[in-house]
Amino acid sequence: MLAQRSLVRGGLGLHRILRRTISSSIPADQDLVVEYLEDDHHGVVVFGINRPKAMNALSKKLVADFTQAIDAVKFDKNVRVLVIRSHVKGAFCAGADLKERAKMTPAEVGPFVAKGREIIGAWDKLPMPVIAAMDGVALGGGLEMALACDIRVASDNAKVGLTETRLAIIPGGGGTQRLPRVVGPAVARELIYTARVLNGREAERIGLVNHCVDQNEDGNAAYLKALDIAKEIIPNGPVGVRMAKAAINKGTEVDLASGIAYEEAYYAQVIPTKDRVEALNAFREKRKPVFKGE
Repeated sequence: MLAQRSLVRGGLGLHRILRRTISSSIPADQDLVVEYLEDDHHGVVVFGINRPKAMNALSKKLVADFTQAIDAVKFDKNVRVLVIRSHVKGAFCAGADLKERAKMTPAEVGPFVAKGREIIGAWDKLPMPVIAAMDGVALGGGLEMALACDIRVASDNAKVGLTETRLAIIPGGGGTQRLPRVVGPAVARELIYTARVLNGREAERIGLVNHCVDQNEDGNAAYLKALDIAKEIIPNGPVGVRMAKAAINKGTEVDLASGIAYEEAYYAQVIPTKDRVEALNAFREKRKPVFKGE
């Protein structure tokens, strides 16, 4: 059983669905399912995309739902890890909803792209680690969203790529900047210029994803692997994990000396925490530490 809080748009905003089983159906009009996991995965929140008729493409409604969900977890210290997954078999996110965009006026396109770019890049700004579970197609903005996550897991049947040049445009959600930082400029140039689509194994070979797993009958192998990784993160000091993320994000954008200075600054923030003292006491007393994120 999973404790779940789901996003419903409208005047009531966020609504609670108290309990449900993993196998129960999701309302067709619920584009984003937000789950707060319990038991061994307590502290893990899952954002599940659910647009089966559009291969989870980013629409105005989905972007608005993401905005609300991100605002709900951003300052929640009980959230240790965030996982982004799909509830649509064979798809993670197919990028922008081109059918919807085709109906927009030129005046509408700009603001929508800006808002979409903000959502796509929101994951590396969140304080907790974010894991993308790519159990299927992750193209264009879908891959850009995964690139902004801390860890990427793909199934072997996943299809990933920045294919915007096929549409006579360029990646507009950070892809031209994040992909070179992940796989290197030379490989990124080739992938973007050719609009090449890779499977999960190919993506793992070039370092685009951390792990590639064999897909299962339920189509959620990458999600299950993501939960395994999240379970490894949960026992560690939450303040330490968050400061590590901040130090890595800042340090990878500057020279080594500046990066070391960032590391020193973030290390200083963990010294006065109660969790650091708890870790030392637990070590001395030969027990597992109980961290509270303080």
